[in-house]
This record gives sequence, structure tokens and C-alpha cells, in this order.
Amino acid sequence: MSRFITEWKKSHGAGELRIEDAGQTAVLMGWVDAVRNHGGTIFIDLRDRFGVAQVVFDGASLGEADMEVAKGLRQEYVVAVRGTIQKRAGKPNPKLATGEVEVVSTDLELFNRSLPMPFQVADEVDAKEETRLKYRFLDLRRPPLRKAMILRSEAARLAREYFASQGFVEFDTPILTKSTPEGARDYLVPSRVNQGTFFALPQSPQLFKQLLQVSGYERYYQICRCFRDEDLRADRQPEFTQIDLEMSFVDPDDVMTTADGMIASMFAGLKNVEVPLPIPRITYEQAMTRFGVDNPDVRFGMELIDLTDLAKTSGFQVFKSVAGEGGLVTGMVASGGAAFSRKEVDALTEFVKTYGAGGLAWTKRADGKFTGPLAKFVDEALEKALLHDAGMKDGDLALFVADRDASVARTAAGRLRGHLGNKLSLVNPDEFGFIWVTDFPMFERDEETGKLVAMHHPFTSPNSEDLDLLSTDPLKVKTRAYDIVINGQEVGGGSIRIHDRKVQSQVFEALGIGEEEAGRKFGFLLEALSYGAPPHGGLAFGFDRLVAILVGADSIRDVIAFPKTTRAACLMTEAPSQVDTEQLTELGIGLIEK
Repeated sequence: MSRFITEWKKSHGAGELRIEDAGQTAVLMGWVDAVRNHGGTIFIDLRDRFGVAQVVFDGASLGEADMEVAKGLRQEYVVAVRGTIQKRAGKPNPKLATGEVEVVSTDLELFNRSLPMPFQVADEVDAKEETRLKYRFLDLRRPPLRKAMILRSEAARLAREYFASQGFVEFDTPILTKSTPEGARDYLVPSRVNQGTFFALPQSPQLFKQLLQVSGYERYYQICRCFRDEDLRADRQPEFTQIDLEMSFVDPDDVMTTADGMIASMFAGLKNVEVPLPIPRITYEQAMTRFGVDNPDVRFGMELIDLTDLAKTSGFQVFKSVAGEGGLVTGMVASGGAAFSRKEVDALTEFVKTYGAGGLAWTKRADGKFTGPLAKFVDEALEKALLHDAGMKDGDLALFVADRDASVARTAAGRLRGHLGNKLSLVNPDEFGFIWVTDFPMFERDEETGKLVAMHHPFTSPNSEDLDLLSTDPLKVKTRAYDIVINGQEVGGGSIRIHDRKVQSQVFEALGIGEEEAGRKFGFLLEALSYGAPPHGGLAFGFDRLVAILVGADSIRDVIAFPKTTRAACLMTEAPSQVDTEQLTELGIGLIEK
């Protein structure tokens, strides 16, 4: 039996040792990060989740048998050492928090050896992401991922402490539930007991948290797992985590103020950043007009300018035609953009085409004059708009997008703005930009089917003054919904919910969900609304996205311990995988070959 396990318990984290600890006996356990054999003396860097410490093995302090073990140590072997903390005999290592000390070992035990590593356990590696995901248990040893996972844990702790301080009650809601599609595809789970029927994994706890308000708990929260069978991107995973909350007897301001407090608590505790409160708020319409997107990055300016009215009398026929047919002409001034080459400007043109725009018009300002293809069409009115309203000056580039479909022009210009913000280094990566976007439309058209779909979800409350529009002009209905955006990423969204059964039925009807279908899919909710449902509303934070912003990661995969690939697969466990025929038979399921 190992004395290190039974008697000599781990006393310190490797990264916790300091010069003030000199003279103490330390027991460390972890992995060999590096080995340096200097003849009769062997040095290792021992690593655990707290950091790295230097350990010294020599014949004067270590027994002969243990010294033989020390000579055979290799990277990633698992060891335990016991010894005395002392000031480093050599020069301190300023790169390590423990760089002033070392542990002179008197006892050593090798717990386990390691095969040669598929990549180094280091800050930066040149291994392909597929390799890292296959060996994710090794990738998680690397310092950047270790820091991300620990920060994630701290973020969850801070969230729980905050909500507890605000009188919230933590609940667990079902993972096996009813399929009630909210936009994305459900993950279905076949029932063995009730063959031919299926559970669904929850896309969110939306209905259950509303039911808890009907139950009278008033303030609910949970940190929960959610599942959506949708195409993946850097900020999407098939399974993800939400910080979910719901409150009774509130208006949007109450919910947003509560969320402000959680964000402020988290950024203060984890980044030492003071979030100015209240977080600013703009309407959806303002966001689209000023930034072209509903998730604007407000860390830099370069806001869009609407030139549609000016374009109606423009000598530039493309602008005039679009404006005359009810389209949109919009643009922006890129500070310093005049330095772009023609090739770079052409690349920007190709960029906006990916968002459906036909092209890009532009003009530069140099020596007090306009140059470029659009220069001859810059009349007095447009010059005033560019120089005075948009603040254009020498060295700047003005870019314009025009389209008969206003949403295409706006989206293309908005995405171009974000692209240029990075290209022109207008974004300070050490700063954070916070904004609430409110008053979203209730409905939008599905591009493929042309049918109305809920922009958020069908349980969002319309503005009371818009209720009559549900049956007459539903696309004009505005809601009591709100999204919180940080650094151009939507990290949370919510709304005041419908608590009146009649209004909920009206919304279902506008979506083409008949009474029979509504009863089949949402009958339990409609019934609950008939038993004294209080006014209520809430919010869900995308916890993975929020942590990625706090860490500074480009992808949420870097803040999830065991993420999936963009094909919704786990390379480490090789899931999803085939199952035995016996299992399928027991579930009453047969497979159809394509």
C-alpha cells in the first residue's frame, strides 16, 4: 500500500508554493511536465491543476531506490513526491509563480507511466483540432483549457451565489420530456415501456419554468443542459448549458435589472471589470437602423447612415432606382479605410455578396476631395451627410449598400461593419461592450415556406397595444422581448410571457397552429394558464457563450470539457454509434437503409 495515499496526503497544489513556504515539508502529486538530468542531480517540473513547481532529486537527500526511479521519469508520468520547500539554488524563474522556490525530494513514488503523447501539453500546440478532440482528456491538461474550465466553474458558482442572494429558488426540470418544437429539431428518445412513442430532450426548460410560476415560486433559476439538433457553428453545440431564470409579477425592466446584476457580479469577480449599470438599452428598430444587426458590437462607432431619401434625387441610377422602389440605401464611413487597395475593396464587395447584396459602391476622401467610382455622384446633400453627419475626413472610405429588399441591404451593411471593425483594429480585445436590444417583432417570415414563425418563441407576450394586430397585421406586432449582447454576441434572451390563455390561443392561431394541434402539443400549458397564472417573464443566458467571452476564446468548444465537432460527433468516444439489433428490437424500432 502506498504511504503517499494512506499517510502522506497531498499538502499543496504545485502552483501554490511561495518563498514564504520555505522550510515546510510538502507532499505534491501530479504529472511530470519536464525532465532535466544534470548528471547526479535530476530536476522535474511537476504539474497539477494549480500550476507547476520544480522538484529536485539527488543522492544526498533521496534514497538509492527512489533515485533509480527518478532517473527513469518521463513526461506525463504520474508521481508523488515528499520533500522540503527551499529557495531555489539557481536563478529564479520569472515565468512561474513558483519560480523562487523548489522542493528537494526525500521520497518519490511512481504511480503510473504514460505512452508517448500525441501532442505536447503546452499553451500552444500545432496538433490538428481533430487530434485534440480525439484525445480531449489530454488536451484538457493544457494550461489554456485548464484555466477555462476553472473559470467556468467559478462563473457557475458566482451565478448561484448571486441568484441565492436575490431570493431565487433553484430547480431541476425534466430532461426526458414532450416534443414541442421551438424552432430547431428535437433530439428524440424512444420509449421502451410505451413502444412507438418518444420523449424529447429539452431545447430549453421554457414551459416548465413558466409552470413553476403558476405554482407560485415567483423566482426560479437553474443551470441546465439543453439540446438542439441544428447545424453547428463556432458558437453552437448540439448540447449546451443555459443559466435560466423566471420571475413573477415583473415587467421587462425588472428582469433586465436582475440580469444586469448577475453580469456585473460575474465580470467583477472573474475579470476585475466594473460593468457600468444599468446596461444601455436600444430597441430592435434602432439596432437595425444604426448597426444593421440585432446583435451589435458597440465597442466601436462606424454606425450606418440611411441615405435612402437622398438617393431618390441622386445622379447614381442604382441608388435612385432602389430608393424609388421602396428599397434601402445605407452605408458607413470606415476611418482610415482610404488606405485600402483596390484589391481589398473588391474583397469587401465579395464579402457583402455573401449576404445577398448585389455589390458595393464606394468613394474615398483625400486632400479635401472625393475619389473613386462614386466621386462624381457626390452632390451637396450627400457631401453634407458624409462630412458632417458621418464625420468623414481625409483618409476615410465611404461604403454603400443598396437593395430593393431593405433587410438584405441592412444585413449586408451590418455584417460589413463588423468585418471592418476587426480589419481596421477598431476593437480593443481588452474592452467589453454591453447592450440590451428590446421590443423585437413578434413574427417573421420563414424564407423557405413563407409562413409566419415566432422570432423568439410563441410564448412571448405581445405589447398590449398591438393585440388587435395579431389577426389583422401580425408582422407589425412588437413584443416585450429583450436580448443582451456582449461584444457583438447575443449571450442571453428573454421576454415577458403570455399569462392569459386567450392571448396564447391568438398567437397560436396567427402561427397557423389550430386548436387541436395546440391542445396536442401545449395542452398542459394552456390548462395551467387557466388556473391563476401570474404575470411573469424571464431570461436564459447562453452559459457557454458567456464563458467564452470571459476567457477570450474564439469558440465555445474551448470552454466545454467534452464538445462535439461541427458534425455533432464526439471523436473521443466515437459517438454517435450503431447499437445492437437486440436493443432496437426491444424499443420496437427498425432502420431504413438510404
